[in-house]
Amino acid sequence: MSKNQYNSHLSISSNRYNTHLLLDDSGIKVVTPELVELVLKKLTNAGALALSFFRWAEKQQGFEHTTGIYNALIDSLGKIKQFQLIWDIVYCMMRKGILTNETFGLIMRRYARARRSGDAVDAFEKMERYGLRQELFDLNCLLGTLCKSKNARKAQDVFDEMVKTRKRFVPDVKTYAVLLEGWGEARNLVMLKEVYREMRDDGTVEPDVVVYGIIIGAYCKCGKYNEALELLREMEGNGKCKPSAHVYCTLINGLGSEMRLGEALEIFERAKEAVSPLGIPTYNAVVGSYCWSMRFNDAYQMVEEMRRNSVGPNSRTYDIIIHHLIRVNRTEEAYFLFQRMAGDFGCEPNLNTYAMIVRMLCQEVERVDLAIQVWDQMKDNGVVPGMHMFASLVNSLCHECKLDDACRYFQEMLDLGIRPPGRLYDNLKEALLDNGKVDEAISIGEKLDNIRKCPWTG
Repeated sequence: MSKNQYNSHLSISSNRYNTHLLLDDSGIKVVTPELVELVLKKLTNAGALALSFFRWAEKQQGFEHTTGIYNALIDSLGKIKQFQLIWDIVYCMMRKGILTNETFGLIMRRYARARRSGDAVDAFEKMERYGLRQELFDLNCLLGTLCKSKNARKAQDVFDEMVKTRKRFVPDVKTYAVLLEGWGEARNLVMLKEVYREMRDDGTVEPDVVVYGIIIGAYCKCGKYNEALELLREMEGNGKCKPSAHVYCTLINGLGSEMRLGEALEIFERAKEAVSPLGIPTYNAVVGSYCWSMRFNDAYQMVEEMRRNSVGPNSRTYDIIIHHLIRVNRTEEAYFLFQRMAGDFGCEPNLNTYAMIVRMLCQEVERVDLAIQVWDQMKDNGVVPGMHMFASLVNSLCHECKLDDACRYFQEMLDLGIRPPGRLYDNLKEALLDNGKVDEAISIGEKLDNIRKCPWTG
């Protein structure tokens, strides 16, 4: 599916027909719900392909409409902002009796990620219209979604209206935790302390280890390490709420990023005494701390210690090292480590790994051909690129005047249903016009207009 090439000058229905022919020729006659859901999740960055596959799978033996399948499709379509089609699917799910609160959680998240916070709140309000009862869990989901989309102010307004003004919900520790995390991410300690005060004044909600961890994380983000360490000491001396591995991990990451390596390693030793067994994230935090201080040999030794202790490493471990190698311009070493990940170390690169390597190669002079090799390897492994990866590759090809290739990858981006950022289209059009390729520039513009104007239907 990921290798199939659409044609943006064709209608969506024509492209779907071509995809169905390819699938028919694949020899697959029976599909299970589990297989369909798995494929749709693999196509999470390719909404057009996901929809085509779903419509083909519906006609196959063994297919069954399930909540999981519809939710995977909705998540994929949400990434390319096909919200009208999503609501059509929601209506179908309601008629089939398989609509769940989780479906609305996905819709709220996609609206929030698209910077449409008002629509996210409206989706929450629509739940009852579709026969679902709003629970505190759903409110917490909405608040968390808004906070993760860097809109803590909107989340706070929703909380104030739903809880304080309309008194529709009684908050629990999770409710306060998501607000605290939102204000922490926004580095607004004034509001964080105000929400924490309200939680304590509530009288029915006791802060737990998650809440303390969020506050420590917020202190670290704001550079208030003395306050963070003081809170850790308070937890360690508190018999009721001992620090978790995540709390130690947060401090190690924070201190390490400030190149306070000695303190980070001290916290690591305290973590080993307090928590057993320590998981991969804590070791990864130490690996990152060494990298921040340019002690890559120590980072590699920590990876070996992880192996000896049967604690990973995982792809995230290598992503951390690769990120820091790129940060200090040790790009050859980063590429060498990337090449060894799957074969020598048994850790398959993920989308994030490929994105870092492609972006690195695109930023180097005359390395875009190597970036394309990595791109092809990624697709051979069934990983579908996202919008930012396409932008890096197309911009680099424009910079090196490889305009036929730039148009081809821009076309592939459109074919997957990904709407390019305006700046990317402007760069490509400018490069085409500067090189006298007026017809190509007009053609690309027409294809983009067709995608913008053409309504998607189920």
